[in-house]
Amino acid sequence: MNYQLRETVPEIEDYINIRLAAGMSRKSPQAAAIGLKNGLFSVVVYAEDVPVGIGRIIGDGGCFFEVVDIAVLPQHQKKGLGHMIMQRLMQYIHATALPTAYVSLMADHGTPEFYRKYGFEASLPPKKAGMSLRIS
Repeated sequence: MNYQLRETVPEIEDYINIRLAAGMSRKSPQAAAIGLKNGLFSVVVYAEDVPVGIGRIIGDGGCFFEVVDIAVLPQHQKKGLGHMIMQRLMQYIHATALPTAYVSLMADHGTPEFYRKYGFEASLPPKKAGMSLRIS
């Protein structure tokens, strides 16, 4: 299969569908529309002209960057697309982020080793504690 990574914001429907198929939480079309237009950097992987993977960076562009929405359709997983996405996102961060910038992400269970390859470390007590709040 011929895969191509494009630096583009995913379409709302593709964004929602790829996230859901990859086992991630549902986002409403309204929330997705706002979030997608306010991201710092986005990529979409295409198989021919069909979107099969996404990845984004959000944040303030100075002090804080967060890697989000790393998702690949199940039938295209285990083919290096996650690495393709992360490599491009990390290139953007290294080219854009100033010294002292903080780059974070929330890794699903089973994926921390994947993100360690890109320099991420677990935030563990007593030094740090990752926390979250989900609005439902």
